[in-house]
Amino acid sequence: MHDTSTGSDTGTGSTGHTARPSRRAVLAATAGLTAALSVPTAAHAAPHDDRRLRALISRMTLEEKVGQLFVMRVYGHSATAPDQADIDANLKEIGVRTAAELIAKYRVGGIIYFAWAHNTRDPHQIADLSNGIQRASLDQPRGLPVLIATDQEHGAVCRVGAPATLFPGAMAIGAGRSRSDARTLGRISGAELRAMGVNQDYSPDADVNVNPANPVIGVRSFGADPEAVAGLVAAEVKGYQAAGVAATAKHFPGHGDTAVDSHYGFPVITHSRELWEELDAVPFRAAIRAGIDSVMTAHIQFPALDDSGDPATLSHPILTGILRGELGYDGVVITDSLGMQGVRTKYGDDRVPVLALKAGVDQLLNPPSLDVAWNAVLKAVREGELTEARLDESILRILRLKARRGVLDRPWASPEGVDRTVGTASHLATAARIAERTTTLLVNEGGVLPFDRRREHRLLVVGADPASPSGTTGPPTGVLAAALTELGFTATALSTGTAPSAGTVDKAVTAARDADAVIVATYNVTAGSSQRSLVDRLVATGRPVAVVAIRNPYDVAQLPSVRACLATYCWTDVELRAAARVIAGRVAPRGRLPVPVQRADDPAQVLYPIGHGLRY
Repeated sequence: MHDTSTGSDTGTGSTGHTARPSRRAVLAATAGLTAALSVPTAAHAAPHDDRRLRALISRMTLEEKVGQLFVMRVYGHSATAPDQADIDANLKEIGVRTAAELIAKYRVGGIIYFAWAHNTRDPHQIADLSNGIQRASLDQPRGLPVLIATDQEHGAVCRVGAPATLFPGAMAIGAGRSRSDARTLGRISGAELRAMGVNQDYSPDADVNVNPANPVIGVRSFGADPEAVAGLVAAEVKGYQAAGVAATAKHFPGHGDTAVDSHYGFPVITHSRELWEELDAVPFRAAIRAGIDSVMTAHIQFPALDDSGDPATLSHPILTGILRGELGYDGVVITDSLGMQGVRTKYGDDRVPVLALKAGVDQLLNPPSLDVAWNAVLKAVREGELTEARLDESILRILRLKARRGVLDRPWASPEGVDRTVGTASHLATAARIAERTTTLLVNEGGVLPFDRRREHRLLVVGADPASPSGTTGPPTGVLAAALTELGFTATALSTGTAPSAGTVDKAVTAARDADAVIVATYNVTAGSSQRSLVDRLVATGRPVAVVAIRNPYDVAQLPSVRACLATYCWTDVELRAAARVIAGRVAPRGRLPVPVQRADDPAQVLYPIGHGLRY
């Protein structure tokens, strides 16, 4: 949808900019807050600041307190004048027309942005939407600035796309092994998000991915070595929070060893308590030591930590006993989305938010029905199942976070800040350099790579073209071919998909006969995948063949005929272009596997260990 309708907060006009709220308007909107608050800049609010925050809480109505606990989705590019289709979606799912109406009705303390909800068209629009949301909240009696959040993990999960700077994902950063790069990613990404008015990021992923079959974490994890993951998590946290964005370590107590996606099922983690201490807990401890602002829960059963059968999100032993008690964490605890199946399996949507609060949660993220969830919490307080004092505990943590990151006194975005910060040449160049340090050469028998543009001038790029993560140009074969052509080759792209038919394989083989060399982009190759026969048939042509595993590095175990294989860990443009520079020999491969790759025929045996990575 590209409707040009505008509202007072989101005028797109001819420039896509709106005037920044006047200084008088800002002062008027925040006068009550600035009088009550002296915002600290340290990692944690000093105890004496709590008096001022408690004063704010004491003036809230019960309904306002309940609202402050919720973080909700809302459709539309504008807080007051979204497209009609988004108004219709809001009416259907939330019972309001706009973000401004959502805030007025429920007084929510947070909003989450999604690309599919049409919140993230371009940087200036995002900044305008953020300002509209803040204005709508501050216009309310006793109004407070809102926590505006998104999942900007980079790599496979990214809600804000180009022209914002997109970095390699977590497993690629794990392959680069640089805490400095992780911190730089957080600092730059955080600065760009904050310039667009986003002040809470649901990143980094602190899960230790030890299960190659993990369908929901995988390359979103920094790797399989808990100490390495811990160092990168802590570095990214420091980068984000130095930029004024609250970082979020997820998914506690650890989602790295599951073969079930908690969006659609209810995973069970079978680790012993001892293994949890040695593996899953390590990055979360590091995040807490780094001063992490928020921790997101996992909708998983973890019997060794709580044998009740409840998901961790609803577990008092896990959230209060372990996270708060044993790990000493007193920051904000946020649920993963309450619309996911993993948390809805055992209890109804009216019980889940109440049980989450009783377990120790502070923020309730994206319930399937806000009206049901909001009224359930209100009813639980009125009937004595929850005390108002319990709500006050969570609101105090949320307000401490807002104060610590400067949200209470500096919630606004500006067109100048967007232009100065988002997608600058310097940021894009830094992302490109980081990507070059992550590309991993797994196999290179007989020195197949790098390709020489004089000897292998005509290149055929075939393979899988999964839908690109938000805001990248894609498709992967096209990005690789274009990048190689820019580097002096003549490269042609032929998309063969993730499950090429026999006819498609024949077409690729025919095309290969006119090429000097072939590059195959593979995506999650399994034992029965026809991607295997595509690769085998292309190798049989006698042309030099290089495989680029564009998601999981485990693909290489399924491709024994391959003599050259690179891993990029994701199929975003920045990683694919870096891989092209490695293929062309413009830069040397420097990444090292952050996970082990097991043999396909005997998973008990390691084919390539953590740390494997060839050079040239």
